[in-house]
Amino acid sequence: MKIRANALAGIALAASAALSLAACGNGTASSASPESAGSAASTKVGGEITVYNAQHDTLTKEWVDAFTKETGVKVTIRQGSDTELSNQIVQEGAASPADVFLTENSPAMAQVENAGLFADIDKATADQVPAAYRPSTNKWTGIAARSTVLVYDKTKISEDKLPKSMLDLAKPEWKGRWAASPSGADFQAIVAALLEQKGEAATTEWLKGMKENFKAYKGNSTAMKAVNAGEIDAALIYHYYFYGDQAKTGENSNKVTPYFFKNQDPGAFLSVSGGGVLKSAKNSAAAQAFIKFITGKQGQEVLKNGTSFEYAIASNVDSNAKLVPIKDLQAPTVDPAKLNSAKVTDLMTKAGLL
Repeated sequence: MKIRANALAGIALAASAALSLAACGNGTASSASPESAGSAASTKVGGEITVYNAQHDTLTKEWVDAFTKETGVKVTIRQGSDTELSNQIVQEGAASPADVFLTENSPAMAQVENAGLFADIDKATADQVPAAYRPSTNKWTGIAARSTVLVYDKTKISEDKLPKSMLDLAKPEWKGRWAASPSGADFQAIVAALLEQKGEAATTEWLKGMKENFKAYKGNSTAMKAVNAGEIDAALIYHYYFYGDQAKTGENSNKVTPYFFKNQDPGAFLSVSGGGVLKSAKNSAAAQAFIKFITGKQGQEVLKNGTSFEYAIASNVDSNAKLVPIKDLQAPTVDPAKLNSAKVTDLMTKAGLL
């Protein structure tokens, strides 16, 4: 009886293994499970996936090219903005052709998560990413990060005259002196973090002061360029616009300096870029392998060695050496799953900022 039981157990295990192999990419067999896919040069997952990409197209292309070389998976990229693509995925629902969604900021990920459209991230992938850089729900994961900074005209302002907190930008002494791009997902993520940290009343009050004090520009790079040209004293943006321009000609940043608020201030918010696998993914094994790859050592080294100047956050990979080390940013702790884009849009609209 023991021999018969062992034989039946062996048959069941073999059948389970065969089903797992068949599930990997359009019937293409794989020598690795989804949790180990993409972790070695010999791994071949196969098949195709579609990535809805709101990240920088050049960064994602680097990831895709390396992943395809590693696994044999063909990747189709559909480019758009955070909000555009999150709204599209929610509208498409279970019929979405997307296997993977990548963003620049967390609120768009939270929107798709709240619609119940993400599958759980494989544990092996989540284990590569520190808890500070992924949502508590494990429905998606961080893939990179960007820090909030105030870039300022160093010919006009000495550092000791800068605001001690981002909240100080709403005070009368900063009237007409600073810029932002309120219509962008980047800035709205900063407001979402403020809402999560300080609550609705404090956020409403700050937005009211912002409306009185700031000058609107279309895009972070445009706001920084205005500071550099002497049009405005400072601008609240993400760090990588400065470092990216410096790595090129520096013509839009040679008169500005990035100021990091630190001290767990709302202005020290570290925005987590997200990656998730859709429940409706046609090739979930390859989709999971892609997220594991970009959060793995090879994927994070694209951030370290490339020109995106976003922070590496996973697999113990250091960020680009030109950046302020992530441990020195003293960013506040914010659960990315709780960043509410709909509420932020409502508050900013009521404040006359949108």
